[in-house]
Amino acid sequence: MIQEESLRLAVEQPVLEPVVTGAGPTPIITPARVEDRSTTREAQPEAPPVQAGLSEAALDQKPVPTRSPFATSILGLNLSIEELQAQEAALEQEFSARFRRAVAATRETLSERLDTVFQGLKQIDENLLDELEEALIAADIGVATTQQILETVRRGIARKQINDLDALKQAIKNELLRILRASANQGVASETSVPEDVLPYVMMVVGVNGVGKTTTIGKLAQRIKAEGNEVLICAADTFRAAASDQLAIWAERTGVPLIQQKQGTDPAAVLFDSLKAAKSRGSDVLIVDTAGRLHNKSNLMAELEKMKRVAGREVEGAPHETLLVVDAVTGQNGLEQARQFLKVAGVTGIVLTKLDGTAKGGIAVAIANELNLPIRYAGIGEKVDDLVVFDPELYVNGLFE
Repeated sequence: MIQEESLRLAVEQPVLEPVVTGAGPTPIITPARVEDRSTTREAQPEAPPVQAGLSEAALDQKPVPTRSPFATSILGLNLSIEELQAQEAALEQEFSARFRRAVAATRETLSERLDTVFQGLKQIDENLLDELEEALIAADIGVATTQQILETVRRGIARKQINDLDALKQAIKNELLRILRASANQGVASETSVPEDVLPYVMMVVGVNGVGKTTTIGKLAQRIKAEGNEVLICAADTFRAAASDQLAIWAERTGVPLIQQKQGTDPAAVLFDSLKAAKSRGSDVLIVDTAGRLHNKSNLMAELEKMKRVAGREVEGAPHETLLVVDAVTGQNGLEQARQFLKVAGVTGIVLTKLDGTAKGGIAVAIANELNLPIRYAGIGEKVDDLVVFDPELYVNGLFE
């Protein structure tokens, strides 16, 4: 579903004027792209403008199908393999640095506290393990996960595999990585790996109000669009007055169409219209906002179940992914939210927001371990491109380096 169009990502799609309909059930579409996608593409000029800095030889080459987790912003450019590799290396280095900065506060809580505990000690004893337990819990890794890590450490000590402080720290890193990787392996196929005959790929986004759900949807839409996909947003949170207005701002900012209706409309009806629109346009991905009224679980469960039935009836296997947005600042409260939404909404993955603004980033490990849910994305800043694919290795290395 990634489109192979020359310089596609270097050209911004124009933001067209919104269509505002009158009263009634007809959805408002923002921006106003109601024509079929194939028709739209035929109207585009055959020869896109030449990007500054590209040589004629580079432009004559065929697109290189190589893909890297760090190369999404350069997919589709007619660069040589060497140029692609150089840009990917630069992107990887930048991405690593950004991720490391994002977990700085958690690193200070965990790694630097461990360094203080280890300072001057020459042997591993129960007093040291008690200090280690306090450090892990302070980083919001959670009591249950902390006890599991300590049990692994004790087994390593008993087997003479851990006999110094460096080996102890490495054992902790290895266990954190094992937990995060195990949950990642349980994740569903992402929008970039789903078969091309499944269109649109439907992503439902759930979460309590105030965790950054709307912002996450906007950033997610921008990211998936930048990977070469046609994206559509469904504003199905019709109970919160500001929800649709906030999404409309993000839709205009990112140039992604939005389907919305008046406040109080049945969310399933908005989703139905969005699915029809996505299929008629040939959209690759449909991102669906939902209400965040967790305090009224019975109504929310009934609402989500109805939406799932509508989605599954219109698109095979939909919703293909249900992402829960969790505010990392909430720490263990985020774990409880995840536990409740897992029961109500059948969550398949986590978006951890505000990771850069808390010392409680260990909640990622707690959620992955106790609920076996993969952390799919992490918010590491306020910019539109500061929603990144969560990388267990970068996360753990960032905590200890």
